[in-house]
Amino acid sequence: MVLNPIHIIGLGVSEQPELSSAALSALNRAGWVIGSSRQLKIVESLLQDQQTLILPPLVELPRHLDELEQVEALAQAEKMAQDKTARPIVVLASGDPLYYGIGKWFKRHFPSERLRFYPAVSSIQAACHALGLALQDVEVLSLHGRPLQGIRTALKANKTLVVLTDKHSQPSILAQECIAAGFDESHLSVCESLGYSEQRIRHFTARELAVMDEAFDPLHVTVINCQGRGGFLPEFPGIQDDRFITGEEPGKGMITKREVRLNILSLLQPGNDDVIWDIGAGCGSVAIELAYWNERCRVFAIEHHPERLQHLEANRQRFGVVSNLKIQAGHAPEVLTDLPSPSKVFIGGSDGRLSELLALCWDQLPVGGILAASAVTENTRYQLIEFMEQRNLIHDAHMETLQIAVSRGGSLAGQLLYRPALPVTLFRFVKSADTKNRLGNDPE
Repeated sequence: MVLNPIHIIGLGVSEQPELSSAALSALNRAGWVIGSSRQLKIVESLLQDQQTLILPPLVELPRHLDELEQVEALAQAEKMAQDKTARPIVVLASGDPLYYGIGKWFKRHFPSERLRFYPAVSSIQAACHALGLALQDVEVLSLHGRPLQGIRTALKANKTLVVLTDKHSQPSILAQECIAAGFDESHLSVCESLGYSEQRIRHFTARELAVMDEAFDPLHVTVINCQGRGGFLPEFPGIQDDRFITGEEPGKGMITKREVRLNILSLLQPGNDDVIWDIGAGCGSVAIELAYWNERCRVFAIEHHPERLQHLEANRQRFGVVSNLKIQAGHAPEVLTDLPSPSKVFIGGSDGRLSELLALCWDQLPVGGILAASAVTENTRYQLIEFMEQRNLIHDAHMETLQIAVSRGGSLAGQLLYRPALPVTLFRFVKSADTKNRLGNDPE
């Protein structure tokens, strides 16, 4: 059975539809037109015998998938009853359907061969043009239906952010976030009702806007020019130890220190779509940096200690990595069965079960996967060397190890003094088709 094509049409930023000839043709041929009340009103004068359905906001779509399926069933029944060519279904979008729009959601739920997209000018483009901003010089961030804390991964000095918001991320709240992050000299422009007769663009300082009780039109875009000295949010990998919450004196506590952490990041090389396990995450310094610098990787921090779990969650919120860092409370390896299979694993703590964890994680990894671990005691290092030798991972292509010995500067009686920290040994193993998956066994 040939299913009806779905045409997703951007309407542009205007009170009148801005349709290409191809988009207009698809609309004219449609059997069903689906969109918000506002969007359906925009195309009302262009509709003839098409049936309409009000589409809920994007964040509510998963609960309404059955309604779309009913529309498809009705359209198919109409086609069969009248023995005619299937009339397409049209879904209305505000601007560019595939740029922070509804198009991505449809791509996840419907076969690509059924979908046709028709872009128009988006509110993001309209805001940039209204303010004279080059699109390549801004970063777009959507907080619509997403946690407010996500803005903390984007706030950087001298950066311009174009922010799509919802009721939880109104301009005054964004100004408060800027101030809390040390960017209290920022300027914010609120662009309301772009393309409509009541279009309005207003400019504020962060300090002004943070204390205002102002109602903005629901159709608005906020543009932030980040200015100020900054605070705890990092600008580059290698977050200072004292910026993590540990429940102890700043820079102390159950975290992997910066010098070692940077080497772990380098060994793991977090990339797009990676799934990374951080076993024995402590207060989360490694997991935080893995998630902070690559928002498209998914990081799972495994920890069982109640107090460390509290600090781990506090740091997750503090640095805004609430979307791609998940906390798994409990003991490894038992809780690992509930997680998606990893592409990379770091073992920073094992509660005396390192050999068991190494074997389990190695079996879970795909070809090309990376297993990294740290060792401070000789016993831990011996177990890692034993794992390496048993699986014949001595070749440089499959293994890398280094020892980090750091002495930090301090003072004694007013004089500069370097105090050595315990050396840490790091191991990195890369799984390939010719390495042994299990002790004494060849790859299956």
